[in-house]
Amino acid sequence: MSTSQQFSKASKEIAFDLKHRNTIQFNIARYDTAVERGMARYQDVELAKRNAAAIKRDVLANWEKYLIEFEKNCVTNGAEVLWAADADEANGFIKNIINENKGRLLVKSKSMTTEEIELNHLAESIGCESVETDLGEFIVQVAGEKPYHIVTPAMHKSKGDIAKLFNEKFDTPIDSTPQEMTEYVRQVLRKKYTEAEIGVTGANFLIADIGGISVTENEGNGLMTTAFPKVHIVIAGIEKILPKMNQLGLFYPLLSAHGTGQQITAYNTIFTGPRKANEVDGPEKMYIILLDNKRTEVFADDEAYESLACIRCGACLNGCPVYKTIGGYTYDTTYSGPIGSVLTPFLRGFKDFSHLSFASTLCGKCVEVCPVKIPLTDILLSNRRKAVEQNLRPNYEKIAMQGFKLISSKRAGFDLASGFVKNIVTSPFNYIGWGPKRAMPKFATKSFSEQYRKNIK
Repeated sequence: MSTSQQFSKASKEIAFDLKHRNTIQFNIARYDTAVERGMARYQDVELAKRNAAAIKRDVLANWEKYLIEFEKNCVTNGAEVLWAADADEANGFIKNIINENKGRLLVKSKSMTTEEIELNHLAESIGCESVETDLGEFIVQVAGEKPYHIVTPAMHKSKGDIAKLFNEKFDTPIDSTPQEMTEYVRQVLRKKYTEAEIGVTGANFLIADIGGISVTENEGNGLMTTAFPKVHIVIAGIEKILPKMNQLGLFYPLLSAHGTGQQITAYNTIFTGPRKANEVDGPEKMYIILLDNKRTEVFADDEAYESLACIRCGACLNGCPVYKTIGGYTYDTTYSGPIGSVLTPFLRGFKDFSHLSFASTLCGKCVEVCPVKIPLTDILLSNRRKAVEQNLRPNYEKIAMQGFKLISSKRAGFDLASGFVKNIVTSPFNYIGWGPKRAMPKFATKSFSEQYRKNIK
């Protein structure tokens, strides 16, 4: 089966899984309530979004300048900067760092970029245990799964699902409460933090003017991940640059309000290199791996480049009716939802993933909620056009579109068949394709133009 066929098959299965739907609707409803409160704190949220969008567009217009400034200041701070063209090169750097530092245990704060390069698999392949320290990431790692959502990795699991999982894996009581399970994980991770040789984080923002790494989180696991290990590895996409530290005052609240509804996340940490000679805390070494992995190909596209302004808040996923129906795993990508549908064809190839750009109603909700005003629906449409131009769409679709063009090019084409005939022609779709769990809309007996001509007389 092609990736497109697998997507269609998985979508049909999950769309009518009532347990999954109820869990997602419950969790996203709580998100919606929290975000509504978060937005209410703003006097003018649209002004904040316009300012943030302008800064991110400035970054893209001066990308090279800010990246070079960032590298220079990081080196001055004592960190080593490594440029990775792709996932293989990034993993090569990580493998060398682990081996040079005799790493046997690695603790990792939540990071979608590390998911992108499949860091956990790399570490385990060279005999280094890799432990997720974010609670949601820990849950899906224990389950042998990948993150379901950019911000909320275990969104698809209810508290009962997690209690059952922990009972099977750790023999904790089957009726454990969320508080009891969280405390269990806390005790497990405390030991891992103090034993690990390597700590890995991503970066929410790369701050050019100070050569700093900004990490935002709600559990303190990012701080613990970097507090005890002697080596700190940062893995970040090159699009995460912000020009100035004082711009964080704009981006921190926007990210938290759109991501979780908070006024600001609980922990906002800026790392500016390994510990200095007069300091007693912090890692002895700090490596910053800047990952391209086809981001520059996205940048080279005159229509898709603005998607690199994304700050990974997850708002477009939570607002998207398609994501809420088919879930995160159906996409079979690191980045799902609207932003994933835009980026993945570039990151993993249009041949295998152009179908994701068609997995959208184009309702515009993703554009409405985006804190940096990415024109996601416009880019989805341009991706669709590219797929057609590259001859990647199925033949039956081409035939159908040619037929529709023939019928719709003149008013007479629409009026040729009566509503009665149209309803007969479309009735099979109640059982195949469109159906069987949906009903085709009924055509009116007479077309709009026929009714209009009759009534205007």
